[in-house]
Amino acid sequence: MRGLWPLCVALGAVVAGAAAGEGGRLSPERSAVWGPGLRAEAALPARYFYLQAVDAEGQRFTSSPGENAFQVKITAPDEQFTRVGVQVLDRKDGSFLVRYRMYASYKNLKIEVKTGDKHVAKSPYILKGPVYHENCDCPQEESSVWLEEMNCPQIIPQIQRDLANFPIVDPDKIAKEIPQRFGQRQSLCHYTIKDNEVYIKTYGEHVGFRIFMDAILLSLTRKVKMPDVEFFVNLGDWPLEKKKSPQNLHPIFSWCGSSESKDIVMPTYDLTDSVLETMGRVSLDMMSVQANTGPSWEDKNTTAFWRGRDSRKERLELVKLSRKYPEIIDAAFTNFFFFKHDESLYGPIVKHISFFDFFKYKYQINIDGTVAAYRLPYLLAGNSVVLKQDSIYYEHFYNELQPWKHYIPFKSDLSDLLEKLQWAKEHDAEAKNIAKSGQEFARNNLMGDHIFCYYFKLFQEYASLQVSEPKIRDGMDKVQQPEDDLFPCTCHRKKAKDEL
Repeated sequence: MRGLWPLCVALGAVVAGAAAGEGGRLSPERSAVWGPGLRAEAALPARYFYLQAVDAEGQRFTSSPGENAFQVKITAPDEQFTRVGVQVLDRKDGSFLVRYRMYASYKNLKIEVKTGDKHVAKSPYILKGPVYHENCDCPQEESSVWLEEMNCPQIIPQIQRDLANFPIVDPDKIAKEIPQRFGQRQSLCHYTIKDNEVYIKTYGEHVGFRIFMDAILLSLTRKVKMPDVEFFVNLGDWPLEKKKSPQNLHPIFSWCGSSESKDIVMPTYDLTDSVLETMGRVSLDMMSVQANTGPSWEDKNTTAFWRGRDSRKERLELVKLSRKYPEIIDAAFTNFFFFKHDESLYGPIVKHISFFDFFKYKYQINIDGTVAAYRLPYLLAGNSVVLKQDSIYYEHFYNELQPWKHYIPFKSDLSDLLEKLQWAKEHDAEAKNIAKSGQEFARNNLMGDHIFCYYFKLFQEYASLQVSEPKIRDGMDKVQQPEDDLFPCTCHRKKAKDEL
């Protein structure tokens, strides 16, 4: 169920006067407004754009001018009601992230950004539509046009690396061989996208996680004409196609990769779901975390922090280390499932705390679970420095991260973790810069539009490797678009086609 915002005109902030900052008084004319949410054609589940506070001297604010410094109002000039939820998120560094989720589609949208009674930058911004909401099924027929509208990169290195293992893909062949190899003992989905419709056949007992894959595929097909493509998705934690497999390599799409496997990685189900459900039923996403990064760097607790479950032996060692050096590390289990809980060794199970409260601490420890710890995108987006365990596992973006630039690495067995924490404490300025670089990486590479671009480019390039026509196979069911939309839209593209 989608958590609906009030279906009425929504104001992003309470009206407040222009705020004075460290460089002087906030200047409406000099402050900046930019981002994909100012483009009608850049459709996302939750659209977004940025504000940067600038003073009368042209100096950018580097701390908050006040959370109510800017007011944002979004209306549809041609309509009596505008069903849009709006939030203005203060990133505490002089910039703001404005996000809005539309619950209906409109001919045009008007976005007003003000400070006090004065318009900011080039406000009001008119989005000449139609401007479609998330559930509107109106795909752009030309993929090149959509890629340009979304400002997608031409090349994504991880996709190139993964697909290099598969110079050709034979849909007829993999349709037989992959179920034979993996169908009985794994949780698999066999998908075909044909004429922009999604079809599926599942293998294995535990296929509940297909909901995440179904959702992103349906969302993509509502936005852009997808290539005809046939592929298999691994719904389990561990990558399937081993590097040293005695059999022929088969292309398997997975949410996690490893240095010992050849699976084709996608953004994790967690990150995918958070993008689709931003301003919906999820509370943690790449936008909300940016407004909840805790105290300033100087005011953070200098104990390293970790919470989680017992899904890896090294996590047991981390908690034991914490009990030995509680003034250096605060690590505790919120759940025991994989190992026997020995309270004398690991202490009591503690209550879950809000992820946003993690950022009260300056040092964040990221340690593998069953595979890669899927919290890393959110940890990077905060303003604490991440200490990341060396690992064979990776998410779709890990290979673009650089140790000592975006995070502080420590050995897989934790043998140098205390040493790395000591380094961070003795080199506070450097640690702060690493935290800032990690944050910038997350902001520039892990937002909703980046995730949509990654998926589409992956399927587009994979489809180009196919040497036979993708087919709707026996036993496949059509995955239906959601029908519970309160405000159906009229697609101008479909209408134009019908009239020809």
